[in-house]
Amino acid sequence: MHECGTILNSRELGRTLERLAMEVIERRGEDESLAIIGIQRRGADLADRLKKTLDRELDREVPLGKLDINLYRDDWTDPSTQPTINFTEIPFEIEGASIILVDDVLFSGRTVRAALEAILDYGRPKRVELLALIDRGLRELPIQADYVGKKVKTSKGEHVNVMVQERDAEDKVCLVTGKDED
Repeated sequence: MHECGTILNSRELGRTLERLAMEVIERRGEDESLAIIGIQRRGADLADRLKKTLDRELDREVPLGKLDINLYRDDWTDPSTQPTINFTEIPFEIEGASIILVDDVLFSGRTVRAALEAILDYGRPKRVELLALIDRGLRELPIQADYVGKKVKTSKGEHVNVMVQERDAEDKVCLVTGKDED
């Protein structure tokens, strides 16, 4: 039996994204090379929402890209498993950009490692900062977010589900619990 406990409801998710946008503005708002890249799929949806707030508050267009990291992952060890390939769309120059990399859940750090490798294939940015809606800990690599929506203590047997209106017809983050694997 699995239970799904709400971490963020729709209203809280919206407020969290607004707060994160304000943190980005405080730190990088004056930087004309600021750009956003969302990790496919839900990170890209969150990045699109972040862009709308940044555009409005900064009174300018902040470039937005979407990054598919599946071919850069290091966990495709079973040759019979085929990764689901999305698309990468980066309609701006990476070279010299200050990039905010957006992911929905930061866990082991492997997705972010893959994303950094993918970004470097497009050029050398001035900097890359990580924004994660949820940081659930349990890192396997030395990767930390610069901007965190909410930290949630989890165990390996738990899972964080981020649902977004664009894909799931609702905004919600929940912790799925069940039998712990530890």
